Amino acid sequence: MASAHLELRDVRFRYRDGDFALRIPELRVEAGERVAVIGPSGSGKTTLLHLVAGIALPEQGRVHTSGIEVSALDDAARRDFRVRQVGLVFQEFELLEYLGVLDNVLLPYRLNPVLRLDDEVRARAVRLAERVGLGQKLGRRVTRLSHGERQRVAVARALVTEPEVLLADEPTGNLDPANKGLVLDLLFEVAGEHDATLLVVTHDHDLLERFARVIDIGKLIGDAA
Repeated sequence: MASAHLELRDVRFRYRDGDFALRIPELRVEAGERVAVIGPSGSGKTTLLHLVAGIALPEQGRVHTSGIEVSALDDAARRDFRVRQVGLVFQEFELLEYLGVLDNVLLPYRLNPVLRLDDEVRARAVRLAERVGLGQKLGRRVTRLSHGERQRVAVARALVTEPEVLLADEPTGNLDPANKGLVLDLLFEVAGEHDATLLVVTHDHDLLERFARVIDIGKLIGDAA
């Protein structure tokens, strides 16, 4: 059997300062697959994304992303892997408020020398900002944007590196119906253009029919005690 693009086996994770614990016996996502993750608040959906990205490390088990055992890398190697191969849309956006729209989209290239910022990248960032409806606000600081506009900046930033894996945590949660469709269309289009694997956490069940597969994390996990 060919290896999956994302694979978690016998994973156990527990936060040191809380009661939350997560156990995932097995999860496989194939290359290019479009998957939605659902489940009640506090069930571990965001933690799952963080494990796949190497932000969080399991206390037991293995996490493979893009053929790399991310759970075995040291901090620096995980950071370099993440910036090169993973696009992340964080639930809290994680934008720098003193920067404008375009500079926030380009932030991965400012923060890590493994990425090279050139005219082609700048042009791609402008196109992405235009595609999320912010082409006229490239220099505007994010403090002057609406909540929904900030969310769209975060989506454009996740896409600018043309990652192999796209992880999005409630990417449409603060958007009106028109912009919700625009953002989801963009995620699917860019993923399709680069055959990227897409994993999206969502509470919006109206979106689920657009995904090839839906994972209910409540049915996936086991007792972590």
